[in-house]
Amino acid sequence: MANLIDTKSNTPRPRHPEKQGRPDTPLMRKPDWIRVKAPTSEGYAATRALVKANGLVTVCEEAGCPNIGECWDKKHATMMILGDVCTRACSFCNVATGKPKPGVDADEPRRVGEAVAEMGLSHVVITSVDRDDLEDGGAMHFVHTIASIRERAPGTTIEILTPDFLRKDGWENHVIDARPDVFNHNLETVPRLYLTIRPGARYFHSLRLLQKVKDRDPSQFTKSGLMVGLGETKEEVMQVMDDMRSAGVDFITIGQYLQPTRKHAAIDRFVTPDEFKAYEEIARAKGFLMVSASPLTRSSHHAGEDFAQLRAAREALLAARA
Repeated sequence: MANLIDTKSNTPRPRHPEKQGRPDTPLMRKPDWIRVKAPTSEGYAATRALVKANGLVTVCEEAGCPNIGECWDKKHATMMILGDVCTRACSFCNVATGKPKPGVDADEPRRVGEAVAEMGLSHVVITSVDRDDLEDGGAMHFVHTIASIRERAPGTTIEILTPDFLRKDGWENHVIDARPDVFNHNLETVPRLYLTIRPGARYFHSLRLLQKVKDRDPSQFTKSGLMVGLGETKEEVMQVMDDMRSAGVDFITIGQYLQPTRKHAAIDRFVTPDEFKAYEEIARAKGFLMVSASPLTRSSHHAGEDFAQLRAAREALLAARA
């Protein structure tokens, strides 16, 4: 794990300028259950080459996901649209922050659609940085990307992981109306920790976004995720589960927070596999159709397999009610 703030290879600008003045936080040694091997497979190399050839950005690389070797070996890559510079400064995130270049790359939706078709994906996840500088927060770029994938890979199911569209005056409705198969927006942590972990966001706004998806299109699957190990209590996690269920969320993911650098939020503790198993059982008892809870769980990890199980769970529930 890096101990210093990374810099982009093509510019001296710091990756996280807003974090440069922060005191270093301690780094905790990872337990055995959370260690992963460096990616070396041919499948990983092939996926990386395809991503680079199409000029695409992936959250797998930008956020330093620990599952990149496993996912890319299976040709699973989470595309990150709207550039690689985020306007937010969340203390947990390794995506570069700052002022993005004006506007959007109008050709990006086409390239994403063609890459999805070339990879032969049955399920794809599309995410983005926050773009508070744009009038629509990037909403129409999501719409165009969804349309491009549907045109070029009509058999692919589409999952989006969106920003919160805070103060964007209803532009999120266009994204909902584009009817992705899964609408994901992560709450990330418990309300008490928002000021330090997710200072640019508002917990209840994010919750209302998930509720709005269900109100506007009840057939759309909704999904949200939490990180643990930041200092939250079990009772607070259970309350967030209840809030998600009140908003109609179908699928919850819970994973261990991993500290990108010494300038990011410190890990409070490593949650044990047994505790994750307990969270999974509690979440299922609360009525979620799908639960993924483990130390290495991430929003898009095993997304295709999980979507198949999610759809099967709904069909079984509807059949039981008939």
